[in-house]
Amino acid sequence: AGHEAVLSCPNISEVSLVMVTWKRSCSSCCLLSYRRDKNKTTRLNCSERITWKYSPVSDHALHIYPVNLRDEGNYTCEIVSTEGNFPFSSSLTVIVPPMVTLTHDKSRVAVCQASAGKPPADISWIPASNHSSEEEFHHPNGTVTRVSYFGWANSSFPSVTCLVTHPAMNQTLVM
Repeated sequence: AGHEAVLSCPNISEVSLVMVTWKRSCSSCCLLSYRRDKNKTTRLNCSERITWKYSPVSDHALHIYPVNLRDEGNYTCEIVSTEGNFPFSSSLTVIVPPMVTLTHDKSRVAVCQASAGKPPADISWIPASNHSSEEEFHHPNGTVTRVSYFGWANSSFPSVTCLVTHPAMNQTLVM
């Protein structure tokens, strides 16, 4: 989320190109098309964040910036040429890095929290322990918060390390 997404569509000869259309698989979603014979671009239900990467004449790639969770879904690029119609499908999955915090309370319970990640982050501790527990909270926007508790009151270790692993980042916090 927050970065750019570029969905590719094969280029064909400008001579045989009649029209290229990008659409998402929902009734009220963006439809972006270019008709070569009239040199005309049509936008229907598209925000300014969704446009051609370059020029639809030479490159049919779709550009979304900045990407957000509502952009997830299946997209189809359909090329109409003098040889026929050619649909190409792409699936967009948005990854959201979690916000990571590490705190502790007076009874020496460390709390490592990976907030609002998509997919959910994995949390582990160094040193590894059987004295940790985890909770998970699902948010309406599809993100997940994971909270891990590590009790080290009876431990001889002077510090603990929380390791958060996620496809968008890896983060290590020491307490």
